[in-house]
Amino acid sequence: MINPRKVAVIGCGFVGSSIAFSLIQRGLFSEMVLIDANQDKGEAMDLSHGLPYTATMDIHVGNYDDIADCALVIVTAGANQKPGETRIDLIDKNVAILKHIVPEISKRNYEGILMIVSNPVDVLTYAAYKISGFPAHRVIGSGTVLDTARLKNLLGEHLDVDSRNVHAVIIGEHGDSELAVWSGANVSGIPLHHFCELRGHFDHEGSMQRLYEGVRDSAYEIIARKGATYYGIAMAVGRIAEGIVRDEHAVLPISVVLDGEYGLDGLCLSIPSIVGKDGVHKVLEIPLDESEYAALHASADRLREVIAHLDL
Repeated sequence: MINPRKVAVIGCGFVGSSIAFSLIQRGLFSEMVLIDANQDKGEAMDLSHGLPYTATMDIHVGNYDDIADCALVIVTAGANQKPGETRIDLIDKNVAILKHIVPEISKRNYEGILMIVSNPVDVLTYAAYKISGFPAHRVIGSGTVLDTARLKNLLGEHLDVDSRNVHAVIIGEHGDSELAVWSGANVSGIPLHHFCELRGHFDHEGSMQRLYEGVRDSAYEIIARKGATYYGIAMAVGRIAEGIVRDEHAVLPISVVLDGEYGLDGLCLSIPSIVGKDGVHKVLEIPLDESEYAALHASADRLREVIAHLDL
């Protein structure tokens, strides 16, 4: 039986431990299991020391036997992206790691939501779906939730407006072929170009390209500066977890298994989807202009080439 307030994090490096910290801050769970190849890392102890200042929670080191009743299992284990390395470059190493982890989850008759955060997240989400045999709605990836936040942040700075009032989304691959859906972007219902002109910005094409490149390349810049990215993704995963635990039916661009949406199937892409306690309630086919539709298919083609070479 699923405990709706129990979560497991598999992989307690920079990303996993930051996600654990983000989840503690949100007060979503009453029990958190941390699973890592190194069981003596001390993350559970360190995190537990802050509990007097937050919601009550049991945080402990565990193993795969502890995950059977978790509402959510978050997989962050994998090789980190190095300077000059793309997310796709990580594929062989991280698929091999996933092939060890996912069968351990499956054999416990797990019935909760499996969320993949390791990169390349869209490819690994599809691999987890195939390896696990779980229904598609229960296997998701963190997708472009972080990329979308990056776009909103940059647009907020560009327009000198609260980024929470910016409505825009990044879809496709969480990686170099991702695309911004400019055709539907707005600020509190005001079409983006019109709002830009209200703020004195008229070079729309130039600004869109600069902002898109800022989103696409931001991980490379952070990795070059500090060696890894982890705070942003931790907050993004916290937001997804919130949508699941509270059954919000939130619309988030998570990585999902496609079954004919946008004329695509046989892969996972990051697409706005309705998210709740059962995982994916619906994958949304949002309006795209011709160039965006073509870019989405180009992104899918890039990932299909990778998936075709995997032994799944």
